[in-house]
Amino acid sequence: MNCDIDIKNAVDVLRQGGVILYPTDTIWGLGCDASNEDAVRRIYEIKQREDSKALICLVDSANRIQRYFRRVPDVAWDLIDYADRPLTLILDGAVNVAPNLVAEDGSLGMRVTKEQFSQQLCYRFQKAIVSTSANLSGQPSPKNFYDIPEEITSRVDYIVQFARGRKSGGRPSSIIKLTEDGAVTIIRK
Repeated sequence: MNCDIDIKNAVDVLRQGGVILYPTDTIWGLGCDASNEDAVRRIYEIKQREDSKALICLVDSANRIQRYFRRVPDVAWDLIDYADRPLTLILDGAVNVAPNLVAEDGSLGMRVTKEQFSQQLCYRFQKAIVSTSANLSGQPSPKNFYDIPEEITSRVDYIVQFARGRKSGGRPSSIIKLTEDGAVTIIRK
């Protein structure tokens, strides 16, 4: 299947409130419209994960981050610019996303993807897309598409054809939490 057709199909499913299985800048992930509370709930159910454990979102550009937070600390822009590998920022004051995606403290994790497929998917969807590893809660993250359990693949609405043979780096993103009062906490290097 042509990559453009694959992206179009995935975007159509996202717009209808569906859940997709897709390659990201780190590993294969489960995704949905970050503003759709029912779709987010389905991802928690598919993963068999407590909804108290946060999920992150992907966007296609640093500029789009501003749409999802009341205020983005200045240091966030520097971290995004200088990151040499995938970087998830957890920021306070999340807005314009499903309530069940926001942590109890009002924060949300977001990453600007630079990987070709997921970046184009986010660009064409024009919204943040949930991104969480395509595994059951507590199980190892899949190193490639063929490591994803059938309990996951059988419950999604669309499986991307692109990059199924590609092995991921298997390395999750770095995670840094930035609070509105200026505190910086490295959660995962």
